[in-house]
Amino acid sequence: MAVYTEVSDDELAAFVATYDLGALWSFKGIAEGVENTNYLVHTEKGPYILTLYEKRVEREDLPFFLGLMEYLAAQGLPCPTPVRDRRGEMLRELADRPAAVIEFLEGLWVRRPGVPHCAALGRSLAEMHLAGLGFDRSRANRLSVGSWRPLYESFGCEADSIRDGLCDQIAEELAALEQAWPDTLPAGIVHADLFPDNVFFLGQEISGLIDFYFACNDMLAYDIGICLNAWCFESDNAFNITKARALLNAYTEVRPFSDDEFDALPILARGAALRFLLTRVYDWLNTSKEALVRPKDPIEYLRKLRFHKGVESAREYGLGDD
Repeated sequence: MAVYTEVSDDELAAFVATYDLGALWSFKGIAEGVENTNYLVHTEKGPYILTLYEKRVEREDLPFFLGLMEYLAAQGLPCPTPVRDRRGEMLRELADRPAAVIEFLEGLWVRRPGVPHCAALGRSLAEMHLAGLGFDRSRANRLSVGSWRPLYESFGCEADSIRDGLCDQIAEELAALEQAWPDTLPAGIVHADLFPDNVFFLGQEISGLIDFYFACNDMLAYDIGICLNAWCFESDNAFNITKARALLNAYTEVRPFSDDEFDALPILARGAALRFLLTRVYDWLNTSKEALVRPKDPIEYLRKLRFHKGVESAREYGLGDD
């Protein structure tokens, strides 16, 4: 179970008592999750999520993340809303960890997204991008192109222990993307980690966009590149153009692409694949065998990267091919 920090009954009861949530009825750890410790907390007023932020989340970033969630929820986006305590504070301390109470959202994440799920994702992402233009805080993307070479150099040719030749393949791709990476596309708030397990559905309708702990300012179309990788490949790593077309058409109905964004989409999707390949290689090589959560397979993103290298136009993703 992905509970890294244990909280006693008495500690939690005293913590909850500082909110207007009524009495604590029960709580239990949530098994899913990689970055933080999460508990499902039931009080007189209903269920809530208690999150304790572990070491991989920088404390100074938390006001941005929590403020963004509160702002987007106020704009009508289906985002979990941080709960303020009686002093008006969203960020607290519990068990020597930064902590926050978040409103509970009903829904389930879909293990095998279909075409309607991809269309719903495209609409919601465009709505989030438009709403985020009014948010008055900013945070640089610490996992954008400028961070990729230092990340690569932190493991170098240890990558060959995962697959022969992986070190050189990454180095070649990194050099190409550093040369081709755009920097003048429309920018704003991006989620930067909108995988299926961070989107809740009730039926085919989105009930929640969650886990904003990689959110930052970057090119909006880069978020689309991430989603193409996360939502539009099948379990055998075959690209599903029907899903991609649904995602992209739904997105552009709400927020149309500029010509430059259209032209840059293959590079952005390719870069998104490299970003997740790099972090997965790093985690694979640096996660203890005794860790509670197993690292994810890096080779999945090597295969996706190879696909994007062969794409010459956004039309090959289904955008504008009707």
